[in-house]
Amino acid sequence: RLVGITPAMKEGSDLVAFSERFPLRYFDVAIAEQHAVTLAAGMACEGAKPVVAIYSTFLQRGYDQLIHDVAVQNLDVLFAIDRAGLVGEDGPTHAGSFDLSFLRCIPGMLVMTPSDENELRKMLTTGHLYEGPAAVRYPRGTGPNATIEKNLEPIEIGKGVVRRQGSKVALLVFGVQLAEALKVAETLDATVVDMRFVKPLDEALVREIAASHELLVTVEENAIMGGAGSAVSEFLARENILKSMLHLGLPDSYVEHAKPAQMLAECGLDEAGIEARIRERLQLLNR
Repeated sequence: RLVGITPAMKEGSDLVAFSERFPLRYFDVAIAEQHAVTLAAGMACEGAKPVVAIYSTFLQRGYDQLIHDVAVQNLDVLFAIDRAGLVGEDGPTHAGSFDLSFLRCIPGMLVMTPSDENELRKMLTTGHLYEGPAAVRYPRGTGPNATIEKNLEPIEIGKGVVRRQGSKVALLVFGVQLAEALKVAETLDATVVDMRFVKPLDEALVREIAASHELLVTVEENAIMGGAGSAVSEFLARENILKSMLHLGLPDSYVEHAKPAQMLAECGLDEAGIEARIRERLQLLNR
């Protein structure tokens, strides 16, 4: 059932090997993102399982089709969203700053944020087996060289994982800042949770962490407005759970061209920035 679709991003999305091995399952629609999404919808209607490999910034062009052609009909389409977050020298036009915000508001959408290469493999498998619209978002560049499990087992949908147990402060990480969060947690003796899913959110785990910590810190390489951190705050508000919150993510501005490490530092998403922001908030809480 599986077919691969890309809007002229065979090399960028690393589909060269797939196109050579499965030429009859590979479809490059050229620079026509709306058509890529609608083609996937049509194929799903006929029993195929399309995987749309697309850059985050270019999925914005197919947002209408994502909603009306795929999501409203609850069709079986997996979006492999490349270039999520900051993209270095490609600059603000290519940055994937908004996908968590514009995806999580769509009913029935499964939204996953892998923290490393192995998690990405598991989530692509999970999305492939999921019946309905699903998205896995991952960054440009290399991962932290995680150990790759040879099997392709799916993970339980909507379940986060506590990666480090600490006290007082809990970092709820959505995606690739997990490594930085773990380093900060060693200094601050903080709890670190790999949330994995933006939608459905692991509400039981958030409730449990909120009950046992004084400060919740959400971390994501997405716009803070409407992003994964907002999902956590919305849940706590809905449950009438009062808790000090700190949202770390991309600012309400366009981040200009620079080396990726410099861009993350400017946004406070590197190890030093995350630690500094948490210490500032703790000082306020201790007054």
